[in-house]
Amino acid sequence: MTISMYQASVPVFVRALDNLTHVLKKGEAHAKDKGQNPDNLLQQRLIFDMLPLIKQIQIACDTAARGSARLAGAEPQSFPDTETTLAQAFDRIERTMAYIKTFKPAQIDGSEARKVVVKTRSGETEFKGQAYLTEYALPNLFFHCATAYDILRVAGTQIGKMDYLGNR
Repeated sequence: MTISMYQASVPVFVRALDNLTHVLKKGEAHAKDKGQNPDNLLQQRLIFDMLPLIKQIQIACDTAARGSARLAGAEPQSFPDTETTLAQAFDRIERTMAYIKTFKPAQIDGSEARKVVVKTRSGETEFKGQAYLTEYALPNLFFHCATAYDILRVAGTQIGKMDYLGNR
């Protein structure tokens, strides 16, 4: 049995973002239990030269949203980076999941050879759809979700591998 491009993208993106919500809620509860403002977590970093938690969340959302749209051959919806509270971050994740769920299998299946161009700080990179998904979009999404998890873990949140994987 083969796996389709849709099955390898949209449901995986949704699960990763759902798991991100789960660990963020645990981080929020931990901060409240310690008498701290949970929104302060959003500015936490693993190390000075890495992006803070809020940017990890925003980039994870952007990767899932843009990834789905690019594979579908659609113009990605823009989500401005204006979140300053956990409530706003949760809303961003929910809006992103709702958006990517609008893509149907027929839009994404067969996109293995579709041209995908990604603009980065170092210029444009061109991929074929399957390479874009497996070599860029999924690794990028998981990097930012794992980094968010790590930031929460360093902040003392009691989370483990099963929280990240979603087997709870």
